[in-house]
Amino acid sequence: MKKVFTILAMTGLMLLSSVQDIYAQTEPVAEKTFHQVLKQRFIEGGPFFMGIVLVTLILGLAIAIERIIYLNMATTNTEKLVNDVEEAMGSGGVEAAKELCRNTKGPVASIFYQGLDRMDEGVDAAEKAVVAYGGVQMGLLEKNVSWLSLFIALAPMLGFMGTVIGMISAFDSIEAAGDISPAVVAGGIKVALLTTVFGLVVAIILQIFYNYIISKIDSIVNNMEDASIKLVDLLIRNK
Repeated sequence: MKKVFTILAMTGLMLLSSVQDIYAQTEPVAEKTFHQVLKQRFIEGGPFFMGIVLVTLILGLAIAIERIIYLNMATTNTEKLVNDVEEAMGSGGVEAAKELCRNTKGPVASIFYQGLDRMDEGVDAAEKAVVAYGGVQMGLLEKNVSWLSLFIALAPMLGFMGTVIGMISAFDSIEAAGDISPAVVAGGIKVALLTTVFGLVVAIILQIFYNYIISKIDSIVNNMEDASIKLVDLLIRNK
């Protein structure tokens, strides 16, 4: 969680400094860059709902970056690990293999250690330990991913809510003016639709990260299952 809060704080400071730069600008710019136009549209959309969508983006990116770092660190060359464990068992027995797994990072090595630690109770006990601890490691891999999917669903809904409220404000302006002025209608609708655009943009960005994280988790889980089967076969051969 410390990593999440650190990344969250850094991302928030960067985005807030960008927003502050907009308000600090007083002189008109002849030609605006894409970044400047984006910031201008953000301000035009209104501080309340646009701010909520921005917070959703910051939280989602913080979780996505933390998960990507964790999953990359959890990736292990399972073929090499299986071969190293087999060599260690051949030369130094189960204790040597356990020491190798203890000094190797990643969920596969942790699963191997749990299986080897139950080897004295029999192959069946070792296999049960591998399966049970595999479920624990899978839960660690999927940690906080549900929050990311929540932010993906939440961002466009907040945008749509901002649009509906903006449309209501536009009709209130028309009612107060007593006349359907194109300027009043166009201005109100533009401001209302900006929240939807930003909500959809946030959802698209987070969805890309989400799909990458899910595919990474599936790849690691498949490697874990394949390596677990190889470990059980190795334990059977060396019982």
